[in-house]
Amino acid sequence: MKRRWHQFTARVEALQPRERIMAFGAAVVVLVFLSNTFVFAPLSHKEATLRSTLQQQGITVDGIAADIASKARAYGNDPNVALRKRLGELRAETARTSDELRTMQKGLVPPERIAPLLESILRANGRLKLVSLKTLPVTTLNDGTAPPAAPTAGAPAAPAATPPVVKSPDLLYRHGVELTVRGSYLDMVDYMHALETLPTQLFWGKAQLDAEDYPNVRLTLTLYTLSLDPKWMKL
Repeated sequence: MKRRWHQFTARVEALQPRERIMAFGAAVVVLVFLSNTFVFAPLSHKEATLRSTLQQQGITVDGIAADIASKARAYGNDPNVALRKRLGELRAETARTSDELRTMQKGLVPPERIAPLLESILRANGRLKLVSLKTLPVTTLNDGTAPPAAPTAGAPAAPAATPPVVKSPDLLYRHGVELTVRGSYLDMVDYMHALETLPTQLFWGKAQLDAEDYPNVRLTLTLYTLSLDPKWMKL
């Protein structure tokens, strides 16, 4: 190897200066070509590959960011906003109605006071005899409404998939009693007048007057009051 290097050096030294310059230029060209082929070209190709990968990743990241932003906007636009607003309005309306009913209830006879009140008026009259006093089942103001009419013959039947109507919550309860007394007609009139002039109000249901042995008659009254409480008193 050393011998070949000396031979190569001797040949270069034997060249003329111009030939040396040309040989050096050729060597430089070869060296540049080899460097470009085996060093710079692979690096350039690798750089281009990395640049393309980064661009693809950037596009992917931008797409993910756009998707996240779209979902965030969709989450912010709650489709139930209108329903929530309506529900809040209904709750506020229900609260106002409850307050109005409580105010009205103050002018009514409490359910637990109906029996003692009727008996005290009877004792004040002194001439009427109590035959019976019984409580009636608690009902709501919605009870007793007429059911929907059945379809007539030949009329098209309602679709089976019709959704049921949601019943509104009950707010007021009717507490009633049935009172039966016996006495003279004039005493009955006085008793009913005393009921009508009470400082607190009772509602009248029905009144039935049956004649017995003169001068006695039998009066059956249905009286009731309203309350926000469904609990009934015990007689």
